[in-house]
Amino acid sequence: MTLLLIEDDDGDALLVEELLKQAEAPPRILRARSLREARTKLTPQIQCVLVDLSLPDASRLEALDEVLAVAPPHTAVLVLTGLRDVHVGVSAVQSGAQDYLVKGDVDARLLARSITYSMERKRADLAQLKLVQAELTAKENARLERALLPGPLLRTAAIEHVTRYLPGSGGTLAGDFFDTVQTPDGAVHVVVGDVCGHGPDEAALGVALRIAWRTLVLAGQTGDTLLRTLDALLRAERKAPEIFTTLCMATIAPDLASARMRVVGHPPPVLVRDGTVDVVRGTPSGPPLGIFQDARWPVIDVPLGAEWTMMLYTDGLIEAASSRPSRFLGVEGLVGLVREHGGVDLDRLITHVGTLSDDLAVVMVRRRSR
Repeated sequence: MTLLLIEDDDGDALLVEELLKQAEAPPRILRARSLREARTKLTPQIQCVLVDLSLPDASRLEALDEVLAVAPPHTAVLVLTGLRDVHVGVSAVQSGAQDYLVKGDVDARLLARSITYSMERKRADLAQLKLVQAELTAKENARLERALLPGPLLRTAAIEHVTRYLPGSGGTLAGDFFDTVQTPDGAVHVVVGDVCGHGPDEAALGVALRIAWRTLVLAGQTGDTLLRTLDALLRAERKAPEIFTTLCMATIAPDLASARMRVVGHPPPVLVRDGTVDVVRGTPSGPPLGIFQDARWPVIDVPLGAEWTMMLYTDGLIEAASSRPSRFLGVEGLVGLVREHGGVDLDRLITHVGTLSDDLAVVMVRRRSR
């Protein structure tokens, strides 16, 4: 163990050094006679600091505050006080020190035990802090995920609707989102989107875009006006001009026999019609949101027929690591898996896609057999 002793009195410093030599495993001791000198020696190798509260360039709790400000986060801090300053030692612990020692009452055993106790308390404090931070992060992520991945607004029993979401291997929250809304005319509107990047800012932006999409659909805006509004919202809310968003949205006709799609820089949906597995051709129909001010996204008309399954997904699905080294699954690999499984079974499909490097969001809608 490496210990830094901040003490200007040579006699007191010698006493501490002699007491520490009696320990079972004597520490390596560095000494500083002032706070100014201590600043140059408070390196990450220092595991514990003993600081006198009466220094030439600082006194009482001022010295402690300075040490706590510059010491590495893992370093335990003990304060040394005089016989008349016991109350100052108590205040020092309340201010952030792990323990205090009264110079006239210190022996070798007490000093060694206090150092050990202080280091263990520092580890416990750090562990508790990390636990609290993890709990807060988990709660925030859960709240954002609920907003990114809402329940569908569906009235018809003729549509089977299944969703899945899995975080990537990095564990950080991404801006993948999806939603499904049925409007009063019976049409079913589905969207899957992906904000580039990872983190709470991107997730919050995904939440804003998802809520705006649902609001616009419920207000009857489902075409170019919707996409231009989302593009304007993205530009207003993003933290950097290079952030863009891809998405795929489909409007299934009230008779459930056809769909109109706009694929905005996004991977093509997978379709299963009459036992045939394929992707929607002619995609993407335009660039991602946030790239070009005057972008256009032509409609892709897709006949569905009497029995069909449609799968919309984010690129985390096709960018999963396949069994072949350094290769992504890709769109063709995804189509091959769907064919191999005889249809879209999301749980089996996700089990076989490989290791996820990015978040994965999938929406499957299927016309139920009559």
